[in-house]
Amino acid sequence: MAKVYIIGAGPGDPELITVKGQRLLKEADVIIYAGSLVNPAILECAKEGAEIYNSASMTLDEVLEKMTEAASKDFMTVRLHTGDPSVYGAIQEQMDALKKRDIDFEVIPGVSSCFATAAALKQEYTLPGISQTVIITRNAGRTPVPERESLKSLAAHGATMCIFLSITMLDDVVKELISGGYKQDAPIAIVQRASWPDQKIIRATLETICDEIKGKGIDRQAMIVVSPCLSADYDLSRLYAPEFSHMFRKSSK
Repeated sequence: MAKVYIIGAGPGDPELITVKGQRLLKEADVIIYAGSLVNPAILECAKEGAEIYNSASMTLDEVLEKMTEAASKDFMTVRLHTGDPSVYGAIQEQMDALKKRDIDFEVIPGVSSCFATAAALKQEYTLPGISQTVIITRNAGRTPVPERESLKSLAAHGATMCIFLSITMLDDVVKELISGGYKQDAPIAIVQRASWPDQKIIRATLETICDEIKGKGIDRQAMIVVSPCLSADYDLSRLYAPEFSHMFRKSSK
């Protein structure tokens, strides 16, 4: 039977899928894509005659049935997810089901929207002396979050936080972050549809962000970033310091 490829499509820009991911997409006989998030322009490279299904209207069982049917016909299948499939991609249940059905599969990583957001902000998430930790998380909603991973608990670290799937709960997000230790004047950025042509960027503080986004139409596909790195004086990297020796360069001082 042919293999199923679970591929990260990247954050939206069709050119931000990996070279390997695009090559496999061009070769696929069957493509099942997450239509609610994946930019349909990425599908323009599909070969003529490829069967294309939008999983936004499908259940897990229906997706698995298409994969199984394709594999039984020795059709190469691509399951196309947004960003990197390992983050909020709901792929574990698909992989476990494929294992049970003895269908071989491979995962091809992609560019996560949290990194496309950093690119849009022209911002490094890890600055010397400011933050060396990036927390990827979400606020509790229909999908629960363990109490130990609440925004309030994580905010106590004062690290860079990339908060997915929470823009509709921004008021609650702000309250949790402040109650967890961030100050009201802590910098925050929201990027909607990072890398898409209609990308929007809003910068503010925790105190002002809810007012800043009113009337901006930002209610989905938005990344929330709170971090001292967004507004801070920082130490220069030791990697390039003249007095710093490493295996590729001797200290000049």
